[in-house]
Amino acid sequence: MKREQLGSRLGFILLSAGCAIGIGNVWKFPYMAGQGGGGAFVLFYLLFLIILGLPIMCMEFSVGRASQKSPVRAYQALEKPGQKWHIHGYITLIGCYLLMMFYTTVAGWMLHYFYLTATGRFQGLDPEAVGNEFGNMLASPATMVFWMVVVTCIGIFVCIRGLQSGLERITKIMMLALLAIMVILAVNSFLMPGAKEGLSFYLLPDWGRMKQIGVINTLVGAMNQAFFTLSLGVGAMAIFGSYIGKDYSLMGESFRVVLLDTFVAITSGLIIFPACFTYGVDQAQGPSLIFITLPNIFANMFMGRFWGSLFFLFMSFAALSTVLAVFENIICCGMELTGCSRRRSGLVNLVLIILLSLPCALGYNIWSWDGFAIFGGTALDFEDFLVSNILLPLGSLVYLLFCVSRYGWGWSNFKAEANTGKGLKVQDWMRFYLTWILPIIVLFIFGFGIYDKFFQ
Repeated sequence: MKREQLGSRLGFILLSAGCAIGIGNVWKFPYMAGQGGGGAFVLFYLLFLIILGLPIMCMEFSVGRASQKSPVRAYQALEKPGQKWHIHGYITLIGCYLLMMFYTTVAGWMLHYFYLTATGRFQGLDPEAVGNEFGNMLASPATMVFWMVVVTCIGIFVCIRGLQSGLERITKIMMLALLAIMVILAVNSFLMPGAKEGLSFYLLPDWGRMKQIGVINTLVGAMNQAFFTLSLGVGAMAIFGSYIGKDYSLMGESFRVVLLDTFVAITSGLIIFPACFTYGVDQAQGPSLIFITLPNIFANMFMGRFWGSLFFLFMSFAALSTVLAVFENIICCGMELTGCSRRRSGLVNLVLIILLSLPCALGYNIWSWDGFAIFGGTALDFEDFLVSNILLPLGSLVYLLFCVSRYGWGWSNFKAEANTGKGLKVQDWMRFYLTWILPIIVLFIFGFGIYDKFFQ
C-alpha cells in the first residue's frame, strides 16, 4: 500500500510545529525567563535550541523519511540484520500513550477555561472566588472526565478523517489562528500601562538576577527547556518525516519548525509580562499564573471577557495541536502493527485512550493517592515524570546514536537522507560534536532530571 503523503510543505511545518508547541511554551518559558535573568536566559535558550534540539529533530525526521514507516516500524526498515534498535520503536509508542494519558486532561482544562471565560463566569467574582474555580474543577470527577473525553473525541475524529483532509487541514487552520491570536494578544499587552516595565524585565539581560538563582541553575534550566519544548524522543517528529517528499533538506525544515516553536515561546512572554506588571502580579507562579492570576486580570480588565476568551482559545489550540500530532502517531502505529484501517485503529484507540486517561482525570479527586507524593502528588505528576525525565531524553539519545554510530544506521546514511533536497545541509565538521559531545549533554539532562527529582 502506498504511503500517505502530506499535501503541502506548509502542512508539514505547521503539523511538526504544532506537535512541538504545547502548554509548556506558554507558562513555563516566561516564568523561567523571568527567574533566570530575562534576556540572559533567552539568549542561552536560543543557543541550546540550535546546538541541542535542532540536530536531534533533524535525525528524527531523517529516520521517518528514509524508512517511510511509523516509529514502531522505522528502525526495522533501516537497521542491519540481527540488530535490536527496533525495540525502541515499541517504546516510542508506549511513550506516546503515556504522554496522552495526562495531556488529554490538561488540554481539557484549557477548553473548560475557554468555556468559563467565554460565558462570563469570572465576571464580577472577587479574586478568591476566581482562584476557587480551579480547585472546584479539579475536585469534580464529572468535569474532569467530560473535558478529557471531549479532547479525545476531537483528536481521534480529526485523525480518522484522513491525513490531508482531516489532520493537515484542521491543523493548518488551528495553527494559523493560534499565531494570529498570539499577535493580537501581544499588541494588546504592549498598550498596557506596565508594558515598558514588563518587557524590559523579560527581554533585557539581568546578570544580577541570574546570579541570584545561580548561573549553573539558569544554564541547566535553559538547556532543559530547549530540549523538552520540541517533544523529541518519542517518534512524534519521525511520523511527519515519513509523510513528506524529498524536495527540501531536513536540517532546513527542522530550523523552520524550531523557529515557529521559539516564536510562540517568546511571544507568550510578550503577552504575559506586561499584564503581570500592569496588575502587580508575581510572574514566576507557573501553572497557577494561567488558571488563577490571569483569569483575575481578565475579570478586572476593559473587554476582559473578550481578551480572556481569546487567550484560552489560543491555549486550547496549543494543547490540541500536540494531541492531534501524537494521536496521528498512535493511529498510524496501530495500522502498521495490525494491518487494520485508519478508521478502525482510530476507534479502538478512542476507547483505549479514554480508559488510560482516567487515572489522571480522577487522580485529583476520587482516585487521589499519597503514593505519588514523591513525584509531586498526583498521577499526572508521575506520568509526566516518566515521559519528561526518562522517555524523552533516553529516546532522543537512541535516535542520536542510531544516526551517528556505525553500529546503527550510520553517519553517511543519515547525512545522505538529511541533505536530500534544497536547504541547509548537515556538514562533516558537525560529526565530532554530534557523535561525542551531544550524547554526553543528553545524558547530563537525563541524570540531572533524576537528581533534581529525588536528591534535591
